[in-house]
Amino acid sequence: MCSLWGSWPWLEVPSRRGLLGGGLGYSLYARTRLGYLFYQRQVKKARERYPLGHSVPQPCHFPGVKILPIPVLSNNYSYLVIDTGSGQAAVVDPSDPLAVQAAIEEEGVMLEAIFCTHKHWDHSGGNAALRQQHGSCKVYGSTLDAIPELTNPLEDKEKVKVGCLTFEALATPGHTVGHMVYVLDGEPFGAPPCLFSGDLLFLAGCGRLFEGSPETMLASLDVAVGLGEDTLLWPGHEYALECLTFASLLELDNPALEQKLQWATQQRQEKRSTCPSTLGEEQTYNPFLRTHRPELQAVLGLRRDGGEHPDAFRARVLKEVRRRKDLYKPT
Repeated sequence: MCSLWGSWPWLEVPSRRGLLGGGLGYSLYARTRLGYLFYQRQVKKARERYPLGHSVPQPCHFPGVKILPIPVLSNNYSYLVIDTGSGQAAVVDPSDPLAVQAAIEEEGVMLEAIFCTHKHWDHSGGNAALRQQHGSCKVYGSTLDAIPELTNPLEDKEKVKVGCLTFEALATPGHTVGHMVYVLDGEPFGAPPCLFSGDLLFLAGCGRLFEGSPETMLASLDVAVGLGEDTLLWPGHEYALECLTFASLLELDNPALEQKLQWATQQRQEKRSTCPSTLGEEQTYNPFLRTHRPELQAVLGLRRDGGEHPDAFRARVLKEVRRRKDLYKPT
């Protein structure tokens, strides 16, 4: 079982600061070859700086399934999800194909599927190389994003089987227009659902709104929350310490947040991964999932207007939290 506690500045990466959040810079990264060249530079530098990966991951085992986080680039996670009975496997967001291939070989599994949450190179850059090595491997994702090597476009709530594993794709626009998350059905294995959230949702955070409105992102976050409190959250980045520290500036008297921050601080001091958390946990300290909480609204100085729809007000709250997070610079 897994333990639950214990350059280009506009991208969703804390070590690259800036506030462009769209416009020319983002377009160059997301829609031109310049973005791919920058991604290749990212990969090269990360391999040199973190030859063993940026974090020590902890595999998660349930009867019949194994989830292996693969730390890639400077703070990304890919995930190798294995049907241990058949040896068939899927990978989520293969950022660095060499790291993913090394995990495949070490586990001795057959790569059958690539699930891509969105088009950004730090989530899709390894698709082509892995497809070359694994000719029968299919690449899944949304047609609304320009997913490299996409072979099998998916619609909202469409399901895919890999061996005995069943994944459901959920459309969650906001970060990009075609962002999707993937939910592994844990019931056949006596496990909770597993949410591979890409850049929708992080431990104590959410993705930047590059291609969507606060209303769109709020609806997508609500989709995630609707999966249930026991759902395991496997995010696309190791952002826990920064996100929790930011959250602690908004809620000064939140015991759950304080406890999680202390735990994450210890984990990161030891370079250990902080995933997974649960969606139930997240709702106790993640400000982007607490837009309905009066204490957070009060801190932000926001009040619901007369006649304003509750979700419209929550979107305003989310917009303000996101604005403050975009401005936040950790010490």
